[in-house]
Order: sequence, then structure tokens, then C-alpha cells
Amino acid sequence: MRNRGVWGVAGWGAGVLALVVGLPLAAGGRLPDPVATHWSGGSGGPDGSMGLWAAVLFPALVWVVVAAAAAFGARRGPLPRWSLATLASTGVLLAGTQASIVRANLDAPDWRQAGSVTGWGVAVMVAVAVLAGAGGAALGRRSPAEGPAAAEGPRMEIPGGERLVWLSSAANPWLQLLGGLLGLAALGGLLAGLAGLLDGPWPMVAPLAFAALAVLVCSSVRARVTQRGLEVAFGPLGYPVRRWAAADIESARAEERTPARAGGWGYRINGLGTTVMLRGGECLVVRVKGRDFAVSVDDAARGAALLNSLPAKKG
Repeated sequence: MRNRGVWGVAGWGAGVLALVVGLPLAAGGRLPDPVATHWSGGSGGPDGSMGLWAAVLFPALVWVVVAAAAAFGARRGPLPRWSLATLASTGVLLAGTQASIVRANLDAPDWRQAGSVTGWGVAVMVAVAVLAGAGGAALGRRSPAEGPAAAEGPRMEIPGGERLVWLSSAANPWLQLLGGLLGLAALGGLLAGLAGLLDGPWPMVAPLAFAALAVLVCSSVRARVTQRGLEVAFGPLGYPVRRWAAADIESARAEERTPARAGGWGYRINGLGTTVMLRGGECLVVRVKGRDFAVSVDDAARGAALLNSLPAKKG
């Protein structure tokens, strides 16, 4: 988990850095040198400038410092929620600001003749940064500790008055990487459109954003068994969620499955029923209404034993 956090921070850091540096460079000779970088609050016209390369390198250096500090923290343990929120919101804010600067300066003969940065545009950018921060904070939610150890076998004894909880999770780093790359491509296309470098970016941005969301939802999973039954949450934010009441689960078991047998990676539906395949090996399989649902998580035998022993299933 620690290595995954380091790679996640590094990937986000590299993606934002590419956008911050790449947007003004992609504009080529369409930007003046220097470029307008500050606008007065009254008239809305530019009242400050910076050399083109300084405008490229200054936000890049700010971002490198922020991302490097987060990556160092990820090496020492899970990042706290406030750190992930800061990393997400700062990255979006820097990239959005760079897009606004490029758009305002595009095709201007001199920085004093740069276009204005509208108040609604700033408000939207800040709102998106706040949402990104909230998403980063949600990613930092600590998973609750696993319940007490249970005996081997298809069933276990649950002492009277006690409640046991079983938790397990799994993730596919390659699917997470693919989803992240698709998301960064969508963000890059959106910012390029906002900067005026692309006309009508939505035909490109919308499919990329949808594909990124679909891949990320299928890239990780968290399963939880309580006295109510089974809950399986998908994606880095734990949403969407599928739930099965204990009384509806006919049986539960652990079973070895491979991606080839399941029909591939991710959310698969075939003759076996439904399989959430993130890695080959042990899967928790529940039968509900005559159909199987399987999810590839660790310690599946214990989860199945607890499901088969819930009071709601005892005749």
C-alpha cells in the first residue's frame, strides 16, 4: 500500500507538471513575451507581467515542491486526508490558472493587450479545485481495522451478543494507471480547450473522461461482511456500492479463479455469473437467487465462513 501511494503521488505530480509546462509551450509563437500574469480587480485589465519562460517555470517549481513533499510523506506511511486534499486542489488550481493565463494572452501582440480573466471563470476554477480537494480527502479515508480472527472452515461460532466484521480489499495497479492516464488526457484536453488551443474539445474530452471513470471504478474493490450481509464498494472513492442482505445469500465459498476463466479483467459477466477480477487467485463467491457473484479479494475463506454463519442464515 505504501508503494502504491508513492506511485499515485508521483503519477499525479508528473501529469500536473506536464500540463503546467506543456500548455504555454503548446501555444508556440501565439503568446507575447513577456506574458500578462496579473489582472487588476477594478478594470479587469492586465497590470503585471512575467517573462514567458518564467511563467512556465515558476508554477512548475511550486508544483514540484508540493508534489515532492507529498511523495516523501507517502514513503513514510499513508498520507493524511488534508495532505491528499492539498495535493489534489493545488494541482487543479495551478493547471487551471495556467490555462487561464494562456487563453488571455493567446494571439495578443503585447501583454498589455491581453484579454481579461473573467470573474465567473475564476469562480468555476476555484470550485473545481475545491471539489478536487474533497475527492483527495475522500481517498485518504482510513479503512477500519479487520475483525477478530475466525476459525477455519465453512462456518464459525459467533459468541452470543458479539458482532464480527470481515474486511478485505484488492486493487489492480495497471488498471489504476490506465484510468489515471485517461483522466489526465481528459483534463489536458479540457484545459487546452479553455486555453483556446482546441476548438470544441468536448468530442475528445467526454469519451476520455467516461473511459477514465469506468476504468477507475473497476480498478479497486473493498468487500465487507457484517451481520447485515455483504457489501462490495468499487473504485477509489468506494462508490458505487452493491449490497446483499444476509437472508438473501444462499451460500458463500472461496474459489480459485483466473482472468482467463473469468473472461478478462475488471467487471465480467459470463457463464460463471458476475466476477470482479482484479488479480488471479482466491475469490469470495456468493450465490444469490441462483446466480454467483465473485470478487477477487484476500482472505476469502474467512469472509465466506462468516457469511455462512450469520444469525440471519441459521434455520
